[in-house]
Amino acid sequence: FARRLAAAADAPLVLDADALNAHADDLAALRERSAPTILTPHEGELGRLLGVSSQVIAAQRLACVRDAAERSGAVVVLKGDDTLIARPDGFVAVSPGAPGALATAGTGDVLAGVTGALVSQRLDPFQAACAAVRLHALAGEHAAARAGAEGLVAGDVVAELSLTRSAFARG
Repeated sequence: FARRLAAAADAPLVLDADALNAHADDLAALRERSAPTILTPHEGELGRLLGVSSQVIAAQRLACVRDAAERSGAVVVLKGDDTLIARPDGFVAVSPGAPGALATAGTGDVLAGVTGALVSQRLDPFQAACAAVRLHALAGEHAAARAGAEGLVAGDVVAELSLTRSAFARG
């Protein structure tokens, strides 16, 4: 279903979690999409997409994110302490030092949602992904400061997004 939907959808699409896993043996099929595509894998998911172990991804993050973006024709957001955002032409932006609190269940879903919200507003896919990563990191920092990093849940990050977006817009 995820493959058929990705192939048929003529709107921007953000793929995360099982939608990524559905493309594990055919990443190049995403190149055929007529609308922008953004992938938001962590190291394990990117390993499955490229057919290598997560240890290979961890050791060669930059090369692997570039490879995935080139093969898929998509913007690829490799989540991690230093999140990498790659365009298919090989250009990569780095968002350094994501808060450790964002390594909790559900926060990747929040990032995918923010990315989808921004790209649906007709932002350039790469710019939308970069802005989403930054907003997500700031919201995570603010949420961790309020709730404590150990007790942070994805809903805490969501609650901070509107405050973070306002501060982000002011510069």
